[in-house]
Amino acid sequence: MRIVIAGAHGQVARRLGRLLSARGDTVVGIVRNPAHPADLVADGVEPAVLDLEAASADEVAAALSGADAVVFAAGAGPGSGAARKDTVDRAAAVLLADAAERAGVTRYLLLSSMGVDAVADGRRPEGMEEVFTAYLRAKLAAEQDLLARSALRTTVLRPGGLTDDPGTGRVSLGRQVERGSVPRDDVAAVVVALLDADLDGTVLELTGGPTPLAQAVAAARGG
Repeated sequence: MRIVIAGAHGQVARRLGRLLSARGDTVVGIVRNPAHPADLVADGVEPAVLDLEAASADEVAAALSGADAVVFAAGAGPGSGAARKDTVDRAAAVLLADAAERAGVTRYLLLSSMGVDAVADGRRPEGMEEVFTAYLRAKLAAEQDLLARSALRTTVLRPGGLTDDPGTGRVSLGRQVERGSVPRDDVAAVVVALLDADLDGTVLELTGGPTPLAQAVAAARGG
């Protein structure tokens, strides 16, 4: 497959790029920082330097040409304010969807976050920090936009708290799972499996757990 990863220099995204490249897929990584392409090349990923907060849908569509799937793994990151949570975690994900439709790419996997249901219908959880609330709202808005698009086959993955512990290959994966953490290694491996599974319109939460990864994904497919 030819797969484009937005936010390709992120910690999960680089793991994902290496996994896909190692199994023979062609991987294109969209990054904003012109200092990052060398790292992607070392991972076996073709870099494309684009700022998703400034690029047009046509510019992004050009980078998606010939792709079988896109993965949105970008994020405003630690230290960013509420405004950038919206321009990156929502607007950039929507821009990538617009570009995918223009380029004729139908598969879209969105990396979201556990907890977004807490801010559904305008709710404001008591004691939740304002910027984190904005982050969850941005992720939820991106999910809602993508899932409403009939031209896209969208899968949403909501990982729990991310760790740098070595992957275990065992997870809890389902529409609702108990809150917890998950190694970034396992998140990347689940994304690979979900790209192969092509679960249209599916929203899945992910934490570390007892179930072998392949079995967990098969269960999510209903098989």
